[in-house]
Amino acid sequence: MDEFHDLESFLRRVPSIGSAMQGRKMGKGRFENGNWWVKFTIDIEHALAWNVVQELGNVLNYLSITERLPTIFMPVSPPSYLNGGPREFLSWVIESKVADFTPKTCAEWLESRLPRPVDDLSQWNADPKES
Repeated sequence: MDEFHDLESFLRRVPSIGSAMQGRKMGKGRFENGNWWVKFTIDIEHALAWNVVQELGNVLNYLSITERLPTIFMPVSPPSYLNGGPREFLSWVIESKVADFTPKTCAEWLESRLPRPVDDLSQWNADPKES
């Protein structure tokens, strides 16, 4: 089994990621230093898209001052003036900052801290201003 299987499977269950990735492969790999990365898209038209971005940013970038994960979650894009807008060309990447923090461990952290079950839309806090 691929070392990214658990993380990829979990991310496909997350609202706005799963719908954006139907029939598409996630980019994934390792850098020369052993750190890994996973690249995917988020359906920015999905009602929970920005909630997902906020939750992933919180867990992966800034869980707490004393309990930070060795990961970075960030947007990536080719130049918009050469390609097009965010609906088609904005992607998101999770990168590890240490090689021994595995993609499986990342999936476990996300699963324990994102709404549960992650694919149950009613478990996500929707912005009351948008309702």
